[in-house]
Amino acid sequence: MLYTMRYESPVGPLLLVERDGALAGVWMEGQKYYLGTLRDLQGEMQENADSKVLNGTKDWLDRYFKGEKPVIGELVLHPEGSEFQKEVWKILCKIPYGETRTYCDIAREIAAGRSLESMSAQAVGGAVGHNPISIIIPCHRVVGTDGSLRGYAGGLEKKRKLLALEGVDMGK
Repeated sequence: MLYTMRYESPVGPLLLVERDGALAGVWMEGQKYYLGTLRDLQGEMQENADSKVLNGTKDWLDRYFKGEKPVIGELVLHPEGSEFQKEVWKILCKIPYGETRTYCDIAREIAAGRSLESMSAQAVGGAVGHNPISIIIPCHRVVGTDGSLRGYAGGLEKKRKLLALEGVDMGK
């Protein structure tokens, strides 16, 4: 069974999804890849206002949108994806609040960890785009090599708002 909760955020409505006692998804309304790998399980979704996981996520998001810096480790996350995607998402979780990294930075980190000469930044971009736990796994903190905003599954305006909330200077 998948439990859900709606959350009204400054970047629009979010759908929070719990699976097996962990947070499996945070999707923005209209987001590309909405529901991701859980799309086929929509019939098993049930709203649950009493979910400890979802209420904890709501509290985390409340604090985040107030400008506080809640720690990702406060939540039990269980994003579903390939091993490569999970590797990328784990790196995203290490990007500090208010900072950004490039797709190339992440590709270099993965290449180094695998003792490879290089890794495709485009492959990293694909994994970033399929992140099922938006905002909390901070895919919005990934930018182009020149610092410009690149694709964001929730839309570039929402990415811009999230980065502004975190105090990122996008004028560079």
